[in-house]
Amino acid sequence: MVSQTWLDSAADLATWLRAKNWHIATAESCTGGGIGYAMSALAGSSEWFVGGFITYSNTLKHQLLAVPTAILDEFGAVSAQTAAAMARGAAQGSGAEVAIAVTGVAGPGGATVDKPVGLVWFGLAWPGGVITWNQQFSGDRAAVREATIDEALTSFKKILDTV
Repeated sequence: MVSQTWLDSAADLATWLRAKNWHIATAESCTGGGIGYAMSALAGSSEWFVGGFITYSNTLKHQLLAVPTAILDEFGAVSAQTAAAMARGAAQGSGAEVAIAVTGVAGPGGATVDKPVGLVWFGLAWPGGVITWNQQFSGDRAAVREATIDEALTSFKKILDTV
C-alpha cells in the first residue's frame, strides 16, 4: 500500500519534472523497486517516470548500470561511489534526465562495523551533475526501506538551486 505521504511527495516530484519537461528513472538495491512502485502509484506517472533498475547483486549493478567493478571492489556496494555510478548508469541507460539511486543495508543481516544496519547511500544524477549523501535510519528492515523511499521521493529538492 502506498501512503498518502508518498503520493504527496510523488506529486511534488511530478510537478517539478513536468515544469522542466524532464523524466526520472530509479536504480534500487535495498528498496527492491519500492521507489518506482511509489511513483507509479500516482495517476499520470507515465508522463515523467520512465522506469527503474532493481540491482541487488554487484553483477547486475555492473551489467545493467555500468558500475565499474573497480568501484565495487574498492568501496563496496554500499558507498557514495557506487550510489553515484548507479544514478549515472540509470540516467544513461534509460534516457531520463534525472535518476535516483539507493544502496544500503536494510538488515537484519549484512552489516559490518563501517556499514551498520540502516545505512543507506543515495545518488542523484541530472544533466551536468551528480550528488551523493547518506542517511542512517533506525528500525527493522521494513522501517529502513520505508524511510529510504520517503527520502528518495523528496530528493529532487536537493538540486533545486543548481538547475
